[in-house]
Amino acid sequence: MQTSTPEAIKDAIRAEARALGFEAVRFTRASLPDTTSRHLQNFLAEGRHGDMDWLARTAERRASPAVLWPDARTVVMLGANYASAGASTGDPLRGAISVYARGDDYHDVLKSRLKVLAGSVSARHGADVKLFVDTAPVMEKPLAEAAGLGWQGKHTNLVSREFGSWLFLGALFTTLDLPADAPETDHCGACRRCLDACPTQAFTAPYRIDARRCISYLTIEHKGHIAEELRPAIGNRIYGCDDCLAVCPWNKFASEAREARFHARAELEDPALADLARLDDAHFRALFRGSPIKRTGRDRFVRNVLIAIGNSGEPRLTDEARHLIADASPLVRAMAVWALKRLIEPAEFDRLRAACVLAEPDADVQREWSSPTP
Repeated sequence: MQTSTPEAIKDAIRAEARALGFEAVRFTRASLPDTTSRHLQNFLAEGRHGDMDWLARTAERRASPAVLWPDARTVVMLGANYASAGASTGDPLRGAISVYARGDDYHDVLKSRLKVLAGSVSARHGADVKLFVDTAPVMEKPLAEAAGLGWQGKHTNLVSREFGSWLFLGALFTTLDLPADAPETDHCGACRRCLDACPTQAFTAPYRIDARRCISYLTIEHKGHIAEELRPAIGNRIYGCDDCLAVCPWNKFASEAREARFHARAELEDPALADLARLDDAHFRALFRGSPIKRTGRDRFVRNVLIAIGNSGEPRLTDEARHLIADASPLVRAMAVWALKRLIEPAEFDRLRAACVLAEPDADVQREWSSPTP
């Protein structure tokens, strides 16, 4: 074990973290203000978390690092830039995937780096260390703000003066008692571009989001049928949404990610909806191996693809939807019906309904057949 001053220890950790590929490294206390817990409780009490029940189950630990790990004294917050030089073309025949999910799974990339850093901190300074990357009850964004990595903007995501809206976050909890860095202050000012950009009006006020209307939640976390009134606004977004992030003026300071694994895979940059609609479970798993998209599962993903097909206005995609009205998944069948309702003439749809609806065992799918044509 080496001994050193607290500031020298911070400098050593910061230098090694940057050598491992973290562009931002800051330190804060292993605590959060009471306001963080109150905001979380209000969010849950109002049901704005939708069916993310795990948020409620872990609320106590999530709101307090001391409850999660009582021995922790310092949190090292780390950021990795994932900004992309490219953008979705908006082609209605192709799907739009959130920038963060076009490359390799950031959980794996960051966790491998954090394991090296944690091992070094433990060996060199004799400290206990625990690492977290978005899979434990840790409120990374409030901790990142407290550490000075950025501030939570009006869209509730972290904004950095150096990296804009494009930072993956990792956290290293340690028993080392180190001085905290200065927190970041809010620099949103009167700007409301992120609020106005939301296609589904998911922001009920600045700094206040209703996940139940958020396209990222709907296409990634939501397991059931997406409310019919929200489907048209989803457009061709098949996994996540970057609209509120992309319009932030602070992005002008961001540069393309240096980490090649965060760059878009060729097959995930504006993929053809027709190809994605044909994915069975095995091909879905093969295509998205090592990608965060894999965790949604094939049925939810194809549900999203069919909503994009229904929004495309492209008769060339009709056969893809028609094929999926006999899919094994009711979730997929229902969205195939909805897509066809928007792509074919009412008379043709009525003929198809007469042939299919009596044989349909699922009540939700029957409702799609029976609901009025748009």
